[in-house]
Amino acid sequence: MKKYLLALCIFMLSQAVIANDYDLNAPFGFCTLSSRTDASSTYDITGGGCYTYPIPDTFEGTVAVLTSTGGDMKSAIESAIKSNQVVVLDGSEGDFMVSSSISVTSNRTIIGINNARLCTQWYVTDEIKKALDDAGVPNMSTSSGGGTLPNGKSVTEQAEYNTRKIIIEMTGDNSENYQKSGIFSLNKTQNIIIRNLKLVGPGSIDVGGNDLISCTGAKHCWVDHCDFTDGMDGNFDITKSADFNTVSWCTFSYTDRSYMHQNTNLIGSSDSETKGYLNTTFAFNWWGDGCKQRMPMARAGKIHMLNNYFSCTTASNCINPRKNSEFLIEGNYFEKGVKKYYSQSGATAVTWKADNYIAASSSLPSSTGSTVTVPYEYTVAPYSDVPTAVKENAGATLFADTPAGIKDIVRDTEESGNHAIYNLRGQRVSDSYKGIVIINGKKYIKR
Repeated sequence: MKKYLLALCIFMLSQAVIANDYDLNAPFGFCTLSSRTDASSTYDITGGGCYTYPIPDTFEGTVAVLTSTGGDMKSAIESAIKSNQVVVLDGSEGDFMVSSSISVTSNRTIIGINNARLCTQWYVTDEIKKALDDAGVPNMSTSSGGGTLPNGKSVTEQAEYNTRKIIIEMTGDNSENYQKSGIFSLNKTQNIIIRNLKLVGPGSIDVGGNDLISCTGAKHCWVDHCDFTDGMDGNFDITKSADFNTVSWCTFSYTDRSYMHQNTNLIGSSDSETKGYLNTTFAFNWWGDGCKQRMPMARAGKIHMLNNYFSCTTASNCINPRKNSEFLIEGNYFEKGVKKYYSQSGATAVTWKADNYIAASSSLPSSTGSTVTVPYEYTVAPYSDVPTAVKENAGATLFADTPAGIKDIVRDTEESGNHAIYNLRGQRVSDSYKGIVIINGKKYIKR
């Protein structure tokens, strides 16, 4: 019995090590390069100069720490991003509600702590979904047969036209401001790091609206350890000559709030996307509940799919290489029940390595074109490790030991005891520090 318990403890410890050792906790993949073929052409992606928490004592840049006021936080967050290299969103006072997508300036880091969650104010209600059902929208064409909306806008698709018309009539929003219900807009920016945030959208619906994160022409972005749920148009789309971006340890899902168009990740918005751009790394991500298509779907670009986990049994198409794209697919795990895991149309090349696992198939899809390679160094985890590593560590799982539950300042000089002391920027300080500090989640004045 003792031997059994010892063996069990050793096994559990080894599994914990396996689950954590694959996370480099640093930028990697295409976001660290400036060439799709030359490994020596590197890029030092720093964001705002720091991407961990607490903020190191050595960091000399400006930091803003925000908590929710309960109202629309769009302007406050956008202002903080413009004025500071690092913005820390502290979820201890509740969700950050935003009325529309927040513009992100170049050379910035945005970090979430204490379960920070950003949510769109507008969302798809049960009443809206019932009206769409009653009108037969799910059976309408998504490629032709539109019309002119009451606001004079022309729509070419029947389903989108009727959806938008019904929402205008029900909400009175003739300007269709609801379409702007996203979280972040990365528009022609570069050197951006976003980590450890939960992003919640209004529910997917076919209205040509915003994504939770829209990466439009942005370069050298690292989006890491974030949860994406219920994006309106997509969860995270990368388009319009965006390039050299990495998406790692993120989760993508949809709930009952979503209605249709659960198309989670689009790379390239049309077949006319410029060739040579859109080079993207997807590593250790999880496509889960409710995801139906685009995991990702890509036009142009070299796409590296490394050790991702798919449990989306509702999928009608997971990995979807399209015109002019190149895909390197290795070490990925497709769970039992994921039957529609791949299709390609017009891809330049697709390489399926033998180290992928598909529970629904005894063989892998055929590779096509020349062998696809990427110019950076990396290690492929065994596919058998992927479910545990991803399920335990993907999403907003970082910075667990952060000051939490901060309320009023205690006007006291209570000794810190064995607790760490932080200043209001989240930097650890010594016991001799004077001023307002955070000790064990409470604010004190140290004199």
